[in-house]
Amino acid sequence: MSPQDANLGVSFLQWFRDQVHRRGFITAVAESAGLIWQFLRESLPDRRRQRYGDVDYDWDHRVDTTSATVNVRNRFLGLLYSPYQPTDPALFQEMMAKFDIDFSEFVFLDIGSGKGRVLLMAAEYPFRKIIGIERLPELHRIAQENVQNYKHDSQECFKIETICRDAADFVFPPEPMILYLFNPLLEPALAALIANLDRSLQENPRRVYVLYHNPLLERVVGASPWLRKASGTLQYSIYVDRLQDI
Repeated sequence: MSPQDANLGVSFLQWFRDQVHRRGFITAVAESAGLIWQFLRESLPDRRRQRYGDVDYDWDHRVDTTSATVNVRNRFLGLLYSPYQPTDPALFQEMMAKFDIDFSEFVFLDIGSGKGRVLLMAAEYPFRKIIGIERLPELHRIAQENVQNYKHDSQECFKIETICRDAADFVFPPEPMILYLFNPLLEPALAALIANLDRSLQENPRRVYVLYHNPLLERVVGASPWLRKASGTLQYSIYVDRLQDI
């Protein structure tokens, strides 16, 4: 199913069938009930007010990257794939400070780029190019508007591309790369993404870093024979290609 064809009913049935296949019918029913309850709870007025806590970046940069304005449809779809949550600017700066590299030699790739906040923050570094991959068309459209409207004195990269598609079968660019993951995919899709990355590294050896924020499925990334963990905290992990060990 392409992102453009996604709708609530079809997406939910696809998600439910996957849960039945992976975990059994009874567990799938229980997971469905839990997901609906979570959605209803997150729709309460006090929860929406809490989501406005991430709006400072938008005020400072005149963009719309907050999670508080994500509509009902996309919030529910987000529960099926991965809920939209923008990255905290201070934490992003902390993570980027871990890289002792020439950013101008690297492409920055954000999987599950949402409204594009990470793309804008990455633009403050002199990357060769910045690419965002987002499955949901509405979030992709907002990201495009944010990229077009963004203007800041600290911007160093002006080549920013946003793509609306499923990341699981994305063909990675051949250049050295920083791959940013804010826990964007469910386990099967993340496994497919990492398998694609492994094939890409095998076919085109190059310097690659994986910056995994909120690494709930770190075992999937850690299972890659082409990557090793270089550093990290409870909030994020950084993996490098094993060719850098040679």
